[in-house]
Amino acid sequence: MKKKLLCMLMTAAMVLALAACGGGSGSAEKSTEAGGQATSDGKTLKVAMECAYAPYNWTQPDDANGAVQIKDSSDYAYGYDVMMAKKIAEELGYDLEIIKSDWNSLIPAVQSGTIDCVIAGQSITSERLEMVDFSEPYYYASIVTLVKNDGKYADAKGLSDLEGAKCTSQLSTVWYDKCLPQIKTDKKNILAGKEDATAMINSLKSGEVDLIVTDMPTAQGALVTNPDFKLLDFNGTDDNFQVSDEDINIGISVRKGNKELVDQINSVLSKMTADDYNNMMNEAIKVQPLAQ
Repeated sequence: MKKKLLCMLMTAAMVLALAACGGGSGSAEKSTEAGGQATSDGKTLKVAMECAYAPYNWTQPDDANGAVQIKDSSDYAYGYDVMMAKKIAEELGYDLEIIKSDWNSLIPAVQSGTIDCVIAGQSITSERLEMVDFSEPYYYASIVTLVKNDGKYADAKGLSDLEGAKCTSQLSTVWYDKCLPQIKTDKKNILAGKEDATAMINSLKSGEVDLIVTDMPTAQGALVTNPDFKLLDFNGTDDNFQVSDEDINIGISVRKGNKELVDQINSVLSKMTADDYNNMMNEAIKVQPLAQ
């Protein structure tokens, strides 16, 4: 009887040991309700961004200034969005994983659940809110214009002074969809949208266009590396782009219905002030690589 009992106990112990090893489909990859991926050490927050949108995010070859290695790459990501992702992950006790994705793939990725959230300078628009949920704003970005110092529109004092300009911006952004149509110019002068911020900036740099429309941080970052650019800020005048609060409020998007993760992110953002945001952005602009 004792031998039989001992045998049963040994068998049960072996079953438990095998279960602990996770030899099946891998319970270590099971998603938590909050969106983070459970790991042996806790949770990993999977964050997607372009890694090509300085000063919000960019790619660099090393971990200088605290950059985070991009998943499945030898390169690293840094910038305002990475700083914010690191702060959120640290506050929530998560490990952090940065996934590089092109702009138009960001929302589909968060909808599919392959990532937990997007931190990539996204405006909280009503159109996007139909597809994903958003945190509270983690930055407020006013709309501005970049031109060449010696260009035809360098002395523009308002939107009406941009009449006839050849222009472009980044595809699928408020800048392209809502702001460019407000410039009085022929439709042929509004060039196709650029796939990312770098391509947009290069279109002005090369002389392909007279001006580009973007947000203040992107413009400030471009000025650091392009001293022949000039920033035109019509904010505070009656002759400015007409945009709503939703167009300049920048948020973190998560899968529709993932209230727990939204609440967790908001709990971190609620502890930050406008000065915190501005200081972090100024630091990102200061350390962005010259290649951007």
